[in-house]
Amino acid sequence: MRNLFLAAALVLAVVPAAGAQQPASCPPPGYDRARLEALQSAEFEIADARERRRFARAIVACVASPDPWLRDQIGFESLSHMLRERQLDAPTQTALVSDLLPRLESAEPSGFERPFAALVLSELVRSDRLTPFLSEAARADALTRSLAYLVAVRDYRGFHESEGWRHGVAHGSDLLLQFAASPASQRDDLIRIRDAIATQIAPEGHFYIYGEFERLARPILVMAQRGIFAAEEWSAWLAQISAPAPLASWRDAFSSQAGLARKHNVAAFVYVVWANASLSQDEGVRALMPGAEAALRALP
Repeated sequence: MRNLFLAAALVLAVVPAAGAQQPASCPPPGYDRARLEALQSAEFEIADARERRRFARAIVACVASPDPWLRDQIGFESLSHMLRERQLDAPTQTALVSDLLPRLESAEPSGFERPFAALVLSELVRSDRLTPFLSEAARADALTRSLAYLVAVRDYRGFHESEGWRHGVAHGSDLLLQFAASPASQRDDLIRIRDAIATQIAPEGHFYIYGEFERLARPILVMAQRGIFAAEEWSAWLAQISAPAPLASWRDAFSSQAGLARKHNVAAFVYVVWANASLSQDEGVRALMPGAEAALRALP
């Protein structure tokens, strides 16, 4: 699937913050920096299954850490490794989902917890997509709360040299991508995902500069692969998201920062969709091309 996309996902490069204060439970008891560095060097392999499960349940607290090394290189990367190598059982994965979903709604002021909870949840939803472990009701609840998270993002900060990433829109898009790819998500679910993506394509007055439009496009490309929407439906959606409103016309985009931001973001998103569709051999993805081309022609 990853080879489909023209634009690679941004690398979550981070720089450790010296002297950062950590939440009481991060790092987990018994795991000082030296032991975590050794675990990182061992590619997060923990031979004892019981200790592995204990570590996974505990390290999830690090999604809220202000230290980017703990949050990203240890917290996220360790959980991603264990999930992709299928090293965690269903009860542990279910418990992680239950822990992370409330973190999407966290009021943590520094802005790290919500986007990194979304990023780890994307790995759990991927795991559930490949080997289901969530009940139908739990999966539906996770989707609803994930949609609400992305729609509610108003913190558009990206990379900071010492603090690392806050990438709320990108991580929310990664989460919805996994739902979009899941066979458990039916047409109505995909419409909800598509509508949520639309709310963040051009946030008022903000210029995307950290590749967010590429990440927003990925769930759309994935759901197009599924062939559930006809070309006419995609064209109607693309016409809607590329309309100048709330501007009276695209000519007005050049008279305000808000207008220029809307033009910049819409054009970048549509161009990524068009470029991927034009290069794809998949008929579902190519169904995006007429609408994307029409949208680009309508833009100034």
